[in-house]
Amino acid sequence: MKDNLEHIFKSLENKFDTEEPRIGHFDRFEAKLHQIETKKPKVRYQLASFVAVAASVVLIFGIWLGATFSNKGMELATVSTEMKDTQNYFVTTIEKELTLIEKERNNDTEQLIDDALVQLKKLEQQYHLLTLELKESTEDKRIIYAMISNYQQRITILQSLLIQIEDVKQLKTQDNENYV
Repeated sequence: MKDNLEHIFKSLENKFDTEEPRIGHFDRFEAKLHQIETKKPKVRYQLASFVAVAASVVLIFGIWLGATFSNKGMELATVSTEMKDTQNYFVTTIEKELTLIEKERNNDTEQLIDDALVQLKKLEQQYHLLTLELKESTEDKRIIYAMISNYQQRITILQSLLIQIEDVKQLKTQDNENYV
């Protein structure tokens, strides 16, 4: 390999360009570069930037539109008037139960209420998934039954929480009666 390199250098010995460029070479080269830059039309850059901004606006609008309409499922109330009445009944009942529970919130019931609210949150997430499924197939009665069952489970949790709160209140009064 060493011999091969020596052979290459010997064959190219007097063929290298060793002359220095004329004075002002770099200045001329730089002037040519500036001429090329000034010849480029600025309209092209303005058009490209306009297209980029327009594409960004369209993309943002598309993302917003997709997020707005794709995450929303079909509520039970949109199926029929009977289902609307059913949903209104369940929502009203749940709101009343939650109002009663919030009135009973204190140091003794805080943990019970928080645990129940976590369970309700999970059921609400399941309900949201059911609304998305109902949006895809409005004729599937199983989804409607599952949504009604979800509401019933929420009411059951709230009613059982109210019973537990009453038990805590009774235990507290019993403890106070023993010490009086």
